[in-house]
Amino acid sequence: MGHQKAACRAGLAAALLLLAVAGCSAEGGATSSGTGDAKPSPARSAASGGASASDGTLPGVPAAGQARAQLAGLKVAAHGSMSGYSRDRFPHWVSQGENCNTRETVLHRDGADVRRDGQCRAVSGTWTSAYDDLTFKDAADLDIDHVVPLANAWRSGANRWTQEKRKEFANDLTHPQLIAVSAGSNRSKGDQGPDEWQPPSRTYWCTYARAWTSVKATYELSVTVAEKGMLGRMLDTCSS
Repeated sequence: MGHQKAACRAGLAAALLLLAVAGCSAEGGATSSGTGDAKPSPARSAASGGASASDGTLPGVPAAGQARAQLAGLKVAAHGSMSGYSRDRFPHWVSQGENCNTRETVLHRDGADVRRDGQCRAVSGTWTSAYDDLTFKDAADLDIDHVVPLANAWRSGANRWTQEKRKEFANDLTHPQLIAVSAGSNRSKGDQGPDEWQPPSRTYWCTYARAWTSVKATYELSVTVAEKGMLGRMLDTCSS
């Protein structure tokens, strides 16, 4: 009988040891695996101010409430002069390292399954243009849009900037200023403000207004009365 009790105690101890080891493995597996991409979950991204699923890949898009507060704080002024303006005053598509320039970096960020050649050119992938909900397989069909166009920025304060600051603005990968969209929608937009042009896809109006307002606030650019009014109406399409 004593031998049987000892055997039972030994078996119980072994079972408990196995359970403890299994618990440690399950707890540590998420961080020890080398196959994860270490990206935060969508919930964590939203909490930290990153792009939510509805924003696509745009970085730094503020919540609707924050965008409304930013809009209220923007300087309101009439458009300034276009005198002296040139796209060359905003050096863009600069090198981002590893043979990549700003355009190729945004194409890679905004696309799915993007493959690049040795010169960092996108040779295949899939892109959905948020402005008009069109899908493309050829990167040549896409433009990289400055959410706040260079000419609009010039008329609202960028004419007083240094060349270096204008280069930063034209290649900004940190704020919601650059997005890969259909060439047709980008060229239809031109340098127009939200009071003159809105994305054909109304479901994107909320994100577009938040992005535009954020860029204007970040760079301390002014808005016109009509621009501010339309941004407010577009923000009203946000669910919260």
